[in-house]
Amino acid sequence: MAAWDLSVTVEEEFGPEAPPFKVSVTSDLHIGGVILKIVEKTQIQKNWSDHALWWEQKQQWLLRSSWTLEKYEIHADARLSLTTQHKPLRLGLPNGTTVKVQACFSRPVFQTVMGVCQLLNVRHPEELSLLRPVEERKKMKEKKAQKKDVVHDLTSLQVSSCSTQTLSNGLPVHFAGSSQTEAVYKLLSVSLPAPPSETITRLTRSSGLMEKAQVHNRWLDSSRSLLQQGVKAQDKLLLRFKYYCFHELNPESDAVRLTQLYEQARWAILLEEVDCTEEEMMLFAALQYHIGKVSLSEPQPMRSCPAMDDLDSALQCLEVKMESEKTRVEEMLEIAPELQDYLKLFRPKRLTLKGYKKYWFTFKDTYISYYKSKEESLKEPIHQMNLKGCEVSPDVSMAAQTFCIRLLIPGPEGMNEVYMRCENGQQYSRWMAACSLASKGKTLADSSFLSEVQNIQSFLAVQRTTPGVNTVQTDESINPHSLVPHCYQKKYKAKQLTPRILEAYQNVSQLQLTEALLKFLQIWQALPGFGVSYFVVRFKGCRRNQVLGITNNRLVCVDLGTGDVVKTWRYNTMRQWNVNWDIQQMAIEFNGNVNIAFRCVTATCKIVHEYIGGYIFMATRSRELTAGLNLELFFKLTGGQETV
Repeated sequence: MAAWDLSVTVEEEFGPEAPPFKVSVTSDLHIGGVILKIVEKTQIQKNWSDHALWWEQKQQWLLRSSWTLEKYEIHADARLSLTTQHKPLRLGLPNGTTVKVQACFSRPVFQTVMGVCQLLNVRHPEELSLLRPVEERKKMKEKKAQKKDVVHDLTSLQVSSCSTQTLSNGLPVHFAGSSQTEAVYKLLSVSLPAPPSETITRLTRSSGLMEKAQVHNRWLDSSRSLLQQGVKAQDKLLLRFKYYCFHELNPESDAVRLTQLYEQARWAILLEEVDCTEEEMMLFAALQYHIGKVSLSEPQPMRSCPAMDDLDSALQCLEVKMESEKTRVEEMLEIAPELQDYLKLFRPKRLTLKGYKKYWFTFKDTYISYYKSKEESLKEPIHQMNLKGCEVSPDVSMAAQTFCIRLLIPGPEGMNEVYMRCENGQQYSRWMAACSLASKGKTLADSSFLSEVQNIQSFLAVQRTTPGVNTVQTDESINPHSLVPHCYQKKYKAKQLTPRILEAYQNVSQLQLTEALLKFLQIWQALPGFGVSYFVVRFKGCRRNQVLGITNNRLVCVDLGTGDVVKTWRYNTMRQWNVNWDIQQMAIEFNGNVNIAFRCVTATCKIVHEYIGGYIFMATRSRELTAGLNLELFFKLTGGQETV
């Protein structure tokens, strides 16, 4: 077989201007042999085990050392470079800290994130991914260049099988090598003080659905490597939670994960990515204030045992507090697995009903029926609503003592909006829990009903204020504008916000740090817009764009103009989905001969495909709690054309 010359650059050793090495090869020479020839030509004695060949024209790594040049279809015009697979990468974390790590540039991003999370001691890396930062204007770049971001160098850390162990204070072994790395770990696992109000004002906020949809076109493809997607050594990427279904959140072993998740939730609130009421905002502000104070007073919150003891005692107290209510609910359900009570109803889209009107309601299986009175309940109901697949959101004001449940029920012509008003918090807790379960296809007989009732009651208890109680804090002890979004900074002065935040602070001031973090996340997850990733799409047969929202258990169609949910499709009714990669169109088939097809406007179809497949993958985790991640299944569900 005839020999021919192959050009290979070794840029990292000789610089970008150095001429390539020419080695004589034959088509049956394997990749390992090519690397050996190049190493001999360089005459450099070093460890070359991390090096591999990169094919520039095809944007492809040549990682199979036993494959021949002929099998890879490499000819004399190929431009190859011998480069390291692991390169330094700057990562911006949710709490604003920037770390430099040795990241793998040759494996799919999903595996790169797994390696980074193992280094940072973050469990369940499948929930996170890498995001390109927003392109900044020239003036902002100049200001940042003058300030120079502080980058904490972790490139020297090595994670081995034994270094996954932790010391008695919760510090991973590989972080215990020096005082500098210990300080970095504390920075990652301890919540930072509230940011200056100027920082909140300066950062970009999503003002509408279109802007919220633009965020997701910056996610990297999990099936391709960093180098394949144009990422270079020393570049900066953002590490963020992508999938909003947090599995086994355990304060004992999730110090970094819990802190970073809290920081991402906090910035989602401060930058108005999720809508909330003023009462909820004051509670978020109070929790931020409390977490900041407790973090400063507890020098080592990563200690796992005390945190767990505090959490256990808190749960025990909560269990005792809810015992009487639990007993009443159990007695009621032993008689019959249904709810019956007088509630008030309001249907905004029907002109015949003006305001709320009182009816007798019954809740059985996933159906709500209402009658003119209790005596009429033996006859045909005025109306019966099937809540399976509906959207349920709270509409509660503790100050006004209003407890409403907003339902968006699927119908042949779209979503029907219904409001149900309860008399008090106890009644609201039971009916809200029942509606939430019914929307998922579960009945009152489900084992999670009682725990759902207790969660809602504890949430209401935190929001409840005690008027007339004097607070010991002064106006100088809190900076309210650093705890609320920019819209509240414009609407209220500091002296107006301070008493409201301190009033909400009364209900959370006794919480331990771990409890406060979990409470913040619980309230965040209870918001109606939590965990919805928006994409602007064009449905087949429609003349105008609409918004597709993707969550952990359903797809929602949102009107781009009004923001109202038009339709809902749940994953558990999905039969199959297909993608036509040539025209970038996704088609999904649901039970009942329901078919939808759409093209993506604000992102590639691959990102949407990965979101849906990723959430379906997350749903399989509970079946194998002790097993490792099934990489093959993840790439099969999310990979598309890049499936390995």
